[in-house]
Amino acid sequence: MCGIAGEMAFRGERADLRAVERMTDSMAERGPDGEGVWSNGWAALGHRRLSIIELSEAGAQPMIDEGAGLALVFNGCIYNHHELRRELQQHYFFDSTSDTEVILKAYRHWGEDFVDHLVGMFAVALVDNRRNQLVLARDRLGIKPLYVAQSGSRCRFASTLPAVLAAGGVDTDIDDTALHHYLNWHSIVPAPRTILRGVQKLPPATVRVLTSDGGQRDRVYWQPDYVRRPEHALWTGHDWLDAVHAALRTAVKRRLVADVPVGVLLSGGLDSSLLVALLADAGQTGLSTFSIGFDGAGGERGDEFEYSDLIAERFRTNHHRLHIPVSDFAPAIAEAIAAMPEPMASHDVTAFYLLSRIVSEHVKVVQSGQGADEVFAGYAYHQPAGAVPRERALETFTLAFADRSHAQMMEAVEPEWLCPSDVSTQRLAMELAKPGAETALDAILRLDTHVLMPDDPVKRVDSMTMAWGLEARVPFLDQDLVTLAAACPPELKVAQGGKGVLKDLGRRLLPSAVVDRPKGYFPVPALRHLDEPFLGMVRDALHAPEAKQRGLLRSDYVEGLLGSPNQQFTPAKGNILWSLAVLEMWLQHQGVAG
Repeated sequence: MCGIAGEMAFRGERADLRAVERMTDSMAERGPDGEGVWSNGWAALGHRRLSIIELSEAGAQPMIDEGAGLALVFNGCIYNHHELRRELQQHYFFDSTSDTEVILKAYRHWGEDFVDHLVGMFAVALVDNRRNQLVLARDRLGIKPLYVAQSGSRCRFASTLPAVLAAGGVDTDIDDTALHHYLNWHSIVPAPRTILRGVQKLPPATVRVLTSDGGQRDRVYWQPDYVRRPEHALWTGHDWLDAVHAALRTAVKRRLVADVPVGVLLSGGLDSSLLVALLADAGQTGLSTFSIGFDGAGGERGDEFEYSDLIAERFRTNHHRLHIPVSDFAPAIAEAIAAMPEPMASHDVTAFYLLSRIVSEHVKVVQSGQGADEVFAGYAYHQPAGAVPRERALETFTLAFADRSHAQMMEAVEPEWLCPSDVSTQRLAMELAKPGAETALDAILRLDTHVLMPDDPVKRVDSMTMAWGLEARVPFLDQDLVTLAAACPPELKVAQGGKGVLKDLGRRLLPSAVVDRPKGYFPVPALRHLDEPFLGMVRDALHAPEAKQRGLLRSDYVEGLLGSPNQQFTPAKGNILWSLAVLEMWLQHQGVAG
């Protein structure tokens, strides 16, 4: 795990190595154990290293293959690197046992198709001197981030958006389409956009090739079909359960690759509890598990310790139960905002930040249950989607998910920043109408998993764990498991109120109280029901001179919300006012003028 950065200059220009050094330095928390830079004149690469294996085995980065004219920086983990290394050893000599060198040799052998052979989470930047090109690639589910800023004679890239800003010369005007998405989809801005006009994200499952003359081409190298397959035609529900059990077992084992202990973020819900059970089944003893809870607020409880305790006792884990009082939570808000690669208004971002801080004192690698709801239909809005025809997917999703209609957007946003048409609904309609999804639920799960999820729970966990040099691995986003789940009949997924096939697996492995409990979310009541000191933070952010000068939001709308701060919530039960404040706090922290 680490941070990567770099620059490519076009048409005979020289890359700015100092700009790359600034980007690399700004990501010290992602890679506190080392750094390196390299340049060949027209390209420059930078790297920050987090050691979970010995450097002699990891290989220093940027890694250079002079004989092939290649240079590489890489962020992530390749779970099949041993198999690939054995295959590639037939053709090439290896200097290390590292993932990095495996990727270099894979590109040397397969060219731009190297990504098709990688199993894992990764962001890759590779300079090919012989072809005068830069190759950027991102993993299939977008677990590892890659931000890109291209203008004029150069392209810059980094693992975080603030790192790109650190290089300088970025257009920091607000992207009005991204603002529409942010305000409509509880702060999600899907790739390729970001909230800033001058910075984009490389989409998941994408290879981008940039050539020295300024040319660019993209290839989407993976997208599972959400349709029923002939080879599964005779499968029973029991067959599907066995197949999911086997695929998840493999996914968990793949993510044990490390020379350090692997822990689990244990919420007490079904998903993380299954990970603990499968790790125990894989022979892990003395497993460290971590749960977090908060003070209640507004009549809402702030922890789920009773369920995580059940799992810890059942599987005899080394359990850490962490209670964070409001007095400790409030000061961490600004730190969590600073660690965000983009503004993220989910109320549990700061919770993950605090949890990661404490977990990092005990382990360097954790497994997390993110992604199970999107892959296996665990959200409430998946239930009606399972009962409507394909053509009603847009209506069903919008009613359950959208924070505002376009008409309501006009009440909230100043005319200068308001899109003339409903760009958010248009994006949803385009995504849901794509071929390769058989039912309304199939189309919505594809949207959830491949468009929205990388810029909500996945980004949240990656950024908050990496803020403390902690590597998070997400077995439910294993490419083979996701492909299998995409083909699974929708009725098996929405059964039992959602995630039916996972609940049946839970009945094999877990206490029934954990399986049959009402669905919970990471509870942070203090940011849902806003009282002091959090309400004061919100008011200060929205009344700040920078916010007034920026003028994104209509003042009468903001003052109305501040007058009744706990009256308007998103369909995901987030406080509308909090999402506005997070946007402003992030922009102010980054020094963005508007």
